[in-house]
Amino acid sequence: MRGGGNTQDRMQQVQHTVQTHGYGLARKHTYDWVVLTLLAAAVVVLHYAPPFNRFVGKDMMADIRYPVKQSTVPAWAVPVISMLCPVLVFVAVYVARRDVYDLHHATLGVIFAVLITAAFTDVIKTAVGRPRPDFFWRCFPDGRQVYDQVTGGVICHGEKGFLTDGRKSFPSGHTSWSFAGLGFLSLYLSGKIKAFDRKGHVAKLCIVILPLLLASLVGVSRIDNYRHHWEDVLVGGLIGYIMAVLCYLHFFPPPYHHQGWGPYAYFHMLEELEVHNSNNAQNQQSAGNFQYALVPLQHGARG
Repeated sequence: MRGGGNTQDRMQQVQHTVQTHGYGLARKHTYDWVVLTLLAAAVVVLHYAPPFNRFVGKDMMADIRYPVKQSTVPAWAVPVISMLCPVLVFVAVYVARRDVYDLHHATLGVIFAVLITAAFTDVIKTAVGRPRPDFFWRCFPDGRQVYDQVTGGVICHGEKGFLTDGRKSFPSGHTSWSFAGLGFLSLYLSGKIKAFDRKGHVAKLCIVILPLLLASLVGVSRIDNYRHHWEDVLVGGLIGYIMAVLCYLHFFPPPYHHQGWGPYAYFHMLEELEVHNSNNAQNQQSAGNFQYALVPLQHGARG
């Protein structure tokens, strides 16, 4: 393949829109969208799975006796932050460049990153069953403490659903979702603006870091609201960002690559187009040579 700049110029000359290539591209990736739908259903099931009933004793209550507070970032806002916001950026880039390959693969990639992260996070949450920092007040909402006389374990009388959620502290789902979606967006932007072109433009790094800062603030809010311990947020962020990197590199070259501004599928399409055009040119040349060779024979027949 030629350099990234030449390929980008050809993209401006030949646009691939939703109208011209969208249906064929979506049809080609039907199985991917089916898997994505099944993964979304699995995430819903895992979300309502009961967690491991980890032993919690009286001596442990000092570390999980923080007050119950409202979430700064409500649950409904997490999909908006992690999926809708990146997709809106992808749409804006599509409007500017008219490349449906980029729009489709970026959208598919970020949704996969978030859903895989969500499934991974929920499985660990359910298996670990770590109490949240405000577990005491979930267990004893009236402050009246009841413990088993033999084991010393808590005998909770709080609202069942709220109590069950109180055993899903590790890792932080808000944080993992945010780093998966916004981490993917950060990588996407770094490729688009060529942040790692070795020219030393600090402004580009600011654009790349901004989504990661937003994801970090989501994680900090979970600690401030006493919904998670700092370890939960740290591990959640690592899970989300690792999944973002894996999913991004599945669809796009690394951001520092000279072709990092576009998806693999676009460059594969160009290669196939070049081969097709080259074969057509050779066929036309062969046909022309054949016709040229017939001319003397025709003149000889007349003589």
